[in-house]
Amino acid sequence: MTDTSNVTSSNESYPKVDYGVSQDAGVRFPQIEQRVLAGWDEDDTFRASVAQRDDAPEFVFYDGPPFANGLPHYGHLLTGYVKDLIPRFQTMRGNKVERRFGWDCHGLPAELEAEKQLGIKDKSEIDVMGLEKFNEYCKSSVLRYTDEWRDYVTRQARWVDFDNDYKTLDLDFMESVMWAFKELFDKGLIYQGFRVLPYSWYEQTPLSNQETRLDDAYKMRQDPAVTVDMPLHGEGPLDGANAIIWTTTPWTLPSNLAVAVHPDIDYVQVTGADGKRYVLAKDRLGHYARELGEAPEVLSEHKGADLVGLHYDPPFDFFVGHENAHRVISADYVTTESGTGIVHLAPAFGEEDMEYCTASGIEIVQPLDPGGKFTAMVPPYEGLQVFDANPVIIKDLKAAGKLLRHETIEHSYPHSWRSGQPLIYMAVPSWFVAVTKFRDRMVELNQDITWVPEHIRDGQFGKWLEGARDWNISRNRYWGSPIPVWVSDDPAYPRTDVYGSLDELERDFGVRPTDLHRPMIDDLVRPNPDDPTGKSMMRRVPEVLDCWFESGSMPYAQVHYPFENREWFDGHFPGDFIVEYNGQTRGWFYTLHVLATALFDRPAFKTVAAHGIVLGEDGLKMSKSKGNYPDVKEVFERDGSDAMRWFLMSSPILRGGNLVVTEQGIREGVRQALLPLWNAWSFLQLYAPTSGEWRTDSTNVLDRYILAKLAGTRDAITGALETNDIAGACDELRTFCDALTNWYVRRSRSRFWDEDKDAVDTLHTVLEVVTRLAAPLLPLISEVIWRGLTGGRSVHLADWPAGAEPAERPGTTAGQLPADAELVSAMDEVRSVCSTVLGLRKAQNLRVRLPLPEVTVASDDAERLRPYLGLIADEVNVKKVDLTTDVDVHGRFELVVNARAAGPRLGKDVQTVIKAVKAGDWSENSDGVVVAAGIELLPEEYTQRLVAAEPESTAALPDGAGLVVLDSAVTEELEAEGWAKDRIRELQDARRAAGLEVSDRITVVLDVPAERRDWALAHLELIAGEILAVELELAEAPGDAVELGEGVRAAIAKA
Repeated sequence: MTDTSNVTSSNESYPKVDYGVSQDAGVRFPQIEQRVLAGWDEDDTFRASVAQRDDAPEFVFYDGPPFANGLPHYGHLLTGYVKDLIPRFQTMRGNKVERRFGWDCHGLPAELEAEKQLGIKDKSEIDVMGLEKFNEYCKSSVLRYTDEWRDYVTRQARWVDFDNDYKTLDLDFMESVMWAFKELFDKGLIYQGFRVLPYSWYEQTPLSNQETRLDDAYKMRQDPAVTVDMPLHGEGPLDGANAIIWTTTPWTLPSNLAVAVHPDIDYVQVTGADGKRYVLAKDRLGHYARELGEAPEVLSEHKGADLVGLHYDPPFDFFVGHENAHRVISADYVTTESGTGIVHLAPAFGEEDMEYCTASGIEIVQPLDPGGKFTAMVPPYEGLQVFDANPVIIKDLKAAGKLLRHETIEHSYPHSWRSGQPLIYMAVPSWFVAVTKFRDRMVELNQDITWVPEHIRDGQFGKWLEGARDWNISRNRYWGSPIPVWVSDDPAYPRTDVYGSLDELERDFGVRPTDLHRPMIDDLVRPNPDDPTGKSMMRRVPEVLDCWFESGSMPYAQVHYPFENREWFDGHFPGDFIVEYNGQTRGWFYTLHVLATALFDRPAFKTVAAHGIVLGEDGLKMSKSKGNYPDVKEVFERDGSDAMRWFLMSSPILRGGNLVVTEQGIREGVRQALLPLWNAWSFLQLYAPTSGEWRTDSTNVLDRYILAKLAGTRDAITGALETNDIAGACDELRTFCDALTNWYVRRSRSRFWDEDKDAVDTLHTVLEVVTRLAAPLLPLISEVIWRGLTGGRSVHLADWPAGAEPAERPGTTAGQLPADAELVSAMDEVRSVCSTVLGLRKAQNLRVRLPLPEVTVASDDAERLRPYLGLIADEVNVKKVDLTTDVDVHGRFELVVNARAAGPRLGKDVQTVIKAVKAGDWSENSDGVVVAAGIELLPEEYTQRLVAAEPESTAALPDGAGLVVLDSAVTEELEAEGWAKDRIRELQDARRAAGLEVSDRITVVLDVPAERRDWALAHLELIAGEILAVELELAEAPGDAVELGEGVRAAIAKA
């Protein structure tokens, strides 16, 4: 455990709670974070944050369960930060937020990991090992990494209840899943069907359609494509001609039972270069010019309808004589976009193939075993896996003279989301949820959900719902919740029983199961009550449930509903907030929505955040072998968790974009957020003679500004987090910290040197409030600063800043942040003017310490800056500031239309707008909206360009608000003052190098070259005052004097 013995308390001075951070050395955030984490653990702060809100309204957060048989990665890290941030915010807002961790324990991920550890290469080896032993291994291995997960989640400063976690393998959870299945069955929403489904031959189980849309399901793959001829038979000119088909799955050709044409497509019979007659779609002739010739002789033309009913010789004779097979049928889905316009049908291996063959009275044939290998139904290929069979089949087609073309194509192809092996499509018996029966209701209920980002509701998720198909929920596997269906083992006495509780099982089987896993559940058998002979038995169907069915059941199964906690569930459903990456629109988000709609006719969640994908530093998927991302533990040790949190939370990824993770980007988080807050806190500790108090009544304009700026920031961050715009909240905090450190603290330094109580109290107040605002975003550093300021137990036990501050907080008094939008706006404009002028100075290589004669600020509302002329002059180091509203004297702004951006929206009107702008027919209204030729333009559709009378000395203010003109003529008097200020800076550096305290008075001997002596004499008092010199003598300095700039030497001693 990290040592926290050096965490001490004080009431007289800062820090009131000391984490042992040295002010002399550079701050090490990771070390401070470890002390905070240890303190939370000892104090049990998380439980206190929940307990203190026991009587408060609840904010319901659902935590999606990860698989625990692998280590966490950046995706978990990102989601985990959001799962911590929103509950922290809602807790501080006065809500009770329980955060119960969950584990997804079943399904293919667990089985495949077990197979890997056991060295199992084929599913048959599991049968040899024994189902009970295999499942026992799955159970022991599935939670292998829970300790590592706990360490990882704790280090990222995520508060979560591990001790009261839920597991999908628990008996209570599985009973609730069983209840859900039976409820759906009783509603007529569960059925068993024989359908063509995505099928994993490697895992020997069908998958659901949504699983083929998960991340990495589609990968580029090279496959053979063949064009094969099939001789036609029938009366008329096409007798003996060869219909040609194209397929990228040659392994399906032995199972060919029909070919399909579109009744309205034009087909032609041509003579090929080899003298044979071929039939294909007219529009595809050019594609086969190599084989058929550039201009083959057209013997006849036919509509597809004319071909329907013709018989043909299949490429293989395994199923010749199959009833109604091997004839041309009509199908509306046939196109001429690829292939030949004639489609080969193998109904066991294609959805449309099966649909149209069934409609034509053709029963399917299935020559594959569960492992995707050919059976004895096709003797030449028996035992060959389908992809291995492809080259053998192609070789046989060529030898038989039936192969017109053989090529290799690269295409996007579905793979198993877990094993990574290519899938096939195959007809298998499966259990389905009849999603199509309530699909429209799912679409309706989706409108009640708040999506972040918003476009996903009607886009990615909404479109998926509109096309949702029945969900295959059965898996031909071992480790999972059993499908609770028992059927008679004698078809002469059919019976089906579906069970929804342990009570029902105990009632019928006489025992109460203590484990619902296989093989224990399979051992429950009983005589069939409908069999008068008493011989047939009721046995459970062998399948288990899709693990996505379980994770989708999480809201009720985690509390064993409906068997317990009915009242609790009624008050906690739907959940207020969930978050995962946007691929879960096909996964957890979808299955939650399906089951909630079907079972409760309600959405499962009110608000969902769907973030983008975390990518490696090369912009590609993160890969251990490539090493294209920073190691998480190293980042924690080097930069800390808050830096990582800021990098991820402030990025576009929370608005749906993707994010490239780089070490530089993470370190930027330290610079943008942690250091500004820490530097302001360090500054207060350094200069406050005693600790300040919570007070907002200072009349100083800078104090009033920063307090009013804070009030606006409080409102903006509150609004952003209430709408789950985390990146927006980060933007607001970043902007405020810039104003705090680079304006308020810097402009107020002299007041702190003078121990001005107004300044001390104002900064104390600002830091107390801003650390509460930052607490969800930067929980660790906020804790250190807030406790150091107040001596309180934890910032995370404090209330969120409100307009009226509470009267009783440790070390504070009642007060209210003053709102003054006009002051904030004016001062921000002052800062903008100063920034623009300093940019001009930099462009002209005029150092800041060199005073210049004058700057002119030209804008429509320039007069509002008059109260701040002295502030501007001091900041940009000029002797005079002129204000004018006559912008045109100094320059004008030209509008430039971005035709590429405006074109898609405006269409032909974009040319009208461009002509109007060139003619000067445009204006900007009071709301800042630009109108040209009567048409409003969006901000991204134009730019404003400054055309200045004196280009080198003029610069535009941001957003076309006006311009500044800098007079850069330098007199000797100004040069002398600049020289003196350069020496002041060097002498200040020399003070620090000598180890002097900021308040120490000194004596100085200044050795100045003769040509600069007059300059030094003229500014001796200025220099002495700035460096706290009680005695400053111009004389020859001793040999150990410090070398300053421009030949100046100085001897410094403490007075």
